[in-house]
Amino acid sequence: MQATLSSKEQILQDSLDYTIFSWTKQRGISPFNIEKAKGVYLYDRNGKRILDFSSQLMNVNIGHGDPRVAEAVMKQMQDVSYVHPGMTTGPRAELGRKLSEVAPGTLSRTFFTNGGTEAVEHAMKLARIYTGRHKIITLYQSYHGATYGALSAGGDPRGLPHDSQGVPNIIHVENPYFYRCPWKSKTQEECAENAFAHLERIIKYEGPQYIAAILMEGESGSSGCIKYPPGYWKKVADLAAKHGILTIADEVMSGFCRTGKWFGIEHHGVVPDMMTMAKGITSGYIPLGGLIVKEEIIQHFDDKPLPLGLTYSGHAVACAAANAVIDIYHEENLVDNAANMGRYMDQQVAKLAEKHPSIGDFRNTGLLGCIELVKNRTTKEPMAPWNAGPADMEAMNKVAAKLTELGLFTFVRWNWIFTAPPLIVTKDQIDEGLDIISKAISIADEYCY
Repeated sequence: MQATLSSKEQILQDSLDYTIFSWTKQRGISPFNIEKAKGVYLYDRNGKRILDFSSQLMNVNIGHGDPRVAEAVMKQMQDVSYVHPGMTTGPRAELGRKLSEVAPGTLSRTFFTNGGTEAVEHAMKLARIYTGRHKIITLYQSYHGATYGALSAGGDPRGLPHDSQGVPNIIHVENPYFYRCPWKSKTQEECAENAFAHLERIIKYEGPQYIAAILMEGESGSSGCIKYPPGYWKKVADLAAKHGILTIADEVMSGFCRTGKWFGIEHHGVVPDMMTMAKGITSGYIPLGGLIVKEEIIQHFDDKPLPLGLTYSGHAVACAAANAVIDIYHEENLVDNAANMGRYMDQQVAKLAEKHPSIGDFRNTGLLGCIELVKNRTTKEPMAPWNAGPADMEAMNKVAAKLTELGLFTFVRWNWIFTAPPLIVTKDQIDEGLDIISKAISIADEYCY
């Protein structure tokens, strides 16, 4: 019976018996059984220390266990935990102001959501309502969330099993993925030109007068950190403006100092019409997301109702957590640390590439990066193909198992190993993580030809 199980065994068994796990089969799994976390480390119930090299889901930007957030949450709960979203509170007002101060350009008004997926859903709704148009253009290799609308907008293959029920009028285009350029471009600039010409043709075919928005990540994340070639985002924004199409930057993953700037879009000199955010807004301590838009868009609804709403929009406790986290970004100067540690990461992975023939490419912006493993650098045959099935994952499964064995947690997907530690990471901790990754990649090297 249950009484014979230890506490850690009971936690694991109850989790398996009574809860559902995301994106995985439900039998035969063995999840990490975490007891506590501090800084860049997690600790399981066997006392094992695990280096968090992907900030969990690229969201724990300030690191784990910062007491300043807990204190802010506790204080707010002592005052008021929840009010009707038609009311307001001090934390809501403060957070709105803080976001307008760090957001680029004239982005100034925020609608609060429970997370990033809902922010994307509301961005698409608002774009369609505001423009009176119905089509949304997005990239194939992208991820915007897991609800029907957001998953339809992304090109993630996890949506394929139920895309027959997806949201209509989403138009996908090819990514400007220079390492695997669909047009075999010789330079990044050529790839940008070819990808843009492709987008422009699609807009022409679909009818620009029917397109409400172009939705792209500020910087690519879990679809492989596919870096936009120089000038690509700017070309897209200029084309959108020409046709009265709104631009939506999805900053759920690339926002809040992750890329060495407050938001990934700032690397491209573009101010989008809307920007979605979540993850780093509270560093994952409490669920919260938001959609920040230009003032002129909201002015459209000055004299008529805005048909968007959520029970927990502007939740006082979540806003209090976000205010504390934003203060920490400023106080610890984490935007600069992300940029500096990102440059160090670039240097150290370049050294790994000299050692490991299986490293085909490394794409990184600040502390949002991934190592792409290949069987052959000349042919670029991936160590596991896009949307690989079990039969194609032998090498990468061994790599992932070795990472876990050696005490490192990171996001491993197909032939990618992600490098996105908390923004408080030090050079020594980066060295520690890359040493483990190097040992794991040695397994992949054996599959090279």
